[in-house]
Amino acid sequence: MSEDPTESGQSSIPTSKVKRAAKIIGTSAKVGGNYLKFYAKKAVNPSLSRDTLHEDNATDIYASLSQMKGSALKVAQMMSMDNQVLPKAYQDKFSMAQYNAPPLSYPLILKTFTQHFNKKPLDLFDTFTKNAIHAASIGQVHQAEKNGKKLAVKIQYPGVADSISSDLKMVKPLAAQLLHMKQADMKMYMDEVESKMLEETDYELELRRATEISQDCAALKDIRFPNYYPEFSNKRILTMDWIEGKMLPEYLKTNPSQEQRNKIGQAMWDFYLYQMKVLRKVHADPHPGNFIIDADDNLCVIDFGCVKEIPSDFFDLYFQMLEPGILDDKPRIQQLYVDLDLIRPDDTAVQKEALYRTFEDMISLLGKPFHSPSFDFGDDSFFKRIYNLGEGIATDKEFKNLNSARGPQHSIYVMRTMFGVYTLLNQIKANVNLNYSLID
Repeated sequence: MSEDPTESGQSSIPTSKVKRAAKIIGTSAKVGGNYLKFYAKKAVNPSLSRDTLHEDNATDIYASLSQMKGSALKVAQMMSMDNQVLPKAYQDKFSMAQYNAPPLSYPLILKTFTQHFNKKPLDLFDTFTKNAIHAASIGQVHQAEKNGKKLAVKIQYPGVADSISSDLKMVKPLAAQLLHMKQADMKMYMDEVESKMLEETDYELELRRATEISQDCAALKDIRFPNYYPEFSNKRILTMDWIEGKMLPEYLKTNPSQEQRNKIGQAMWDFYLYQMKVLRKVHADPHPGNFIIDADDNLCVIDFGCVKEIPSDFFDLYFQMLEPGILDDKPRIQQLYVDLDLIRPDDTAVQKEALYRTFEDMISLLGKPFHSPSFDFGDDSFFKRIYNLGEGIATDKEFKNLNSARGPQHSIYVMRTMFGVYTLLNQIKANVNLNYSLID
C-alpha cells in the first residue's frame, strides 16, 4: 500500500499571537451576538429555553478552538470530561477534541517531517497514510508500515509548544466565564495546566514515561501497551505499535455484556490504583480517546503525554483522607485540612464550619469506592450526589467569599485523574473489586 491518492484537512494554523488573539476576539463577538439574538427572541417568547443558545455558542467556540489547535483546544477537551460543568451542547461538541478534531492537511504534515527528520514519511516508512486516522487537541495520528508491521505515528501540530502560554492567557477569561470560577482559582488551575501542557508537547519525554510505566505495569491483568520506536521518534513525532480495536466510546456502542464491562473496568481501576499507590506517578489524562479495547477485551493505553508525578509529602497527607474511619478522628482530619492548605488561620469561624462540613461530605462521598470490597460505578445516583455536592459548593456564599483557591497545586491533576477515572468507569457501567493486594 502506498500513500493515499487523496488528501483532506485544515491547510493552516494561526500561529502568531495577533492571529490567535483575533480568533478568540472574533469568537467572543459571535458568542455576544448569540446572546443578543437569544434575548431578542426571549422577549417575544418568554418560555424559550437556552438549548438553542448553548448549541450556537458551543458550535462557534469549538469551530474557533479546533482551528487554533493546541492548548486552546485542550481546554475544551478537559472541560468535556465533566458532564455537570457545562451544558450538554458544549459537552457534545467539546468531546470531539478527544479524538475526532478536524485534522491538518498532508502538506503541513510533510513540512513537520522534513523539519524534524530532514526526510519525508516514505523515506522512513514503507507506507504512510496521507489522511489522519485520528486527530485530537495537540496532534494527529497517521498509520504507517515498516517491514510488514503496522505503526501509529503521532505528529504534533506546528507551533503548539510555542503558543501555550499566550493561548492560556487568552482562553482564561472565556474558560472562567464558562466555569463560573474566580480569577484566583483560574490562575492556580491554569498555571498547573500550562506546566503539564508544555510537558505534553515533548514527545521524547512521553516516550520515556510511556516505556517506564508500561514496564512497571506489565504484570497487571487485562491491560496492554504499545511498543515505542525511538529511531522513528523525536521531540515532535512519536511512533508506536498500531493497536487494532475500538476506541472506548465506539466499543461501548456495541452493547458489551456486564462481564465484559467489569473486566475492562477492573483493568482500568487496577492500572490507576497501582500507579498512584505504588509508582507515585500517574497517567493524568483519563479521557475516552486515550483507550482502545482490543478483540480480547483488553484495555489498551495509547497516550502518555500527561503524567503527574506525585510528591511523597503530598501523597502521605492526601491519601490519608481516603482511609476508612478517618472522619471519626476529628483532631487528625482537621490537622490534615491545615497541612493541605484547605483551612487557613484567617478563615472566620463561620467559614471554617462551612469548610469542615463540605470537606466531610466530599471525603465520605469520594472515598466510598475505597471503603468496601467492591463498588458499582454504574450507580448513577452516586454521581448525582457528587454533582449535587459540586453545585452546592458553587452556589455557597461562604465559598464565594473565600479569598483564594485552596489546596496544593498537585491536587489539581490528582483530583482530575480521580474524577476522570470515576467518570469513565461510570460510562463503562463497571462493578470493580478494590484489590488491596496491589497496594499493601
